[in-house]
Amino acid sequence: MNPTPSTALDRYAHELGAERVRRSVPLGPLTTFGIGGPADLFVEASTPRALTEAVQLARDLGVPYFLLGRGANILVGDAGFRGVVIRCGIRTLEFGPGNVVRAGAGLDTFPDLINATVSRGLGGLHHFVGIPSTVGGAVWQNLHFLSPAPERSRTVFWEEVMTGARVFTPDGETRDVGVEHFGFGYDYSTLHDSGEIVLSVDLRLEPTPVDDLRRVMRENLAWRDDRHPDLWLYPCAGSIFKKIEGIGAGRLIDECGLKGHVHGAAQIFHKHANIIVNLGGATSSEVMALIDLARNTVARELGYELEPEIGLVGEF
Repeated sequence: MNPTPSTALDRYAHELGAERVRRSVPLGPLTTFGIGGPADLFVEASTPRALTEAVQLARDLGVPYFLLGRGANILVGDAGFRGVVIRCGIRTLEFGPGNVVRAGAGLDTFPDLINATVSRGLGGLHHFVGIPSTVGGAVWQNLHFLSPAPERSRTVFWEEVMTGARVFTPDGETRDVGVEHFGFGYDYSTLHDSGEIVLSVDLRLEPTPVDDLRRVMRENLAWRDDRHPDLWLYPCAGSIFKKIEGIGAGRLIDECGLKGHVHGAAQIFHKHANIIVNLGGATSSEVMALIDLARNTVARELGYELEPEIGLVGEF
């Protein structure tokens, strides 16, 4: 007989070790949106071994699990997550010969990784300044930004600086793979479908004068500040809907007169209509109401189907 969910959770906590498992941890404060109910169980994994053990035990016991990084680009349901949330805290950073950098999957890209590489005169990551993400999250979504400054002539992708990674497979193996393994696309990597988990990433950067790197960073931050919310004032998850080539989801929502629309404590951001912000105490149901409003209005008035880009986690 399969164990009941509560029995499976108790067994998970017992086998992993009570000192490593916390119960009923609110997830909202661990996300950039600041929204979401509690996880039944929560584990902080600061080493590759701790992470793989936590994940493999969940797989073996049939306990639902979710791997959490910076908590960006997701919306957690008000009812929380039934299972175990495992936060990747692998924050190692190694500089090798040939301008190669190995970064742990839980390391924040900004400020930690970008500042560390720029201070050494290594360019490539500076384009992504100000975007909240961990290294693992950057691989997951093929992190990107419209750069270089000031022309904004093309989109720069994470895959351009990455040479390979160490992953934990669904079969319980740890192996090294090349960048081509991830089949990168816009907001996509094969991690979405493969069940693999990134443990560390190898990057090859270009020697560049520090002053030049910092100039581009200042220009990129100023450009973002004109269009994107300050997360301290307006918590959010970034773009809500996927890009529609040549049109832009935000432009469509704006054309429907929805920019600035408020529902409860959630708002379609007044500067960028493809972003929903938390005005303070917003719930996931209020955010979902705005998502539905934007989708239905754009479909009815303009004939386009908007597809959510953010991940929906837990129970709504």
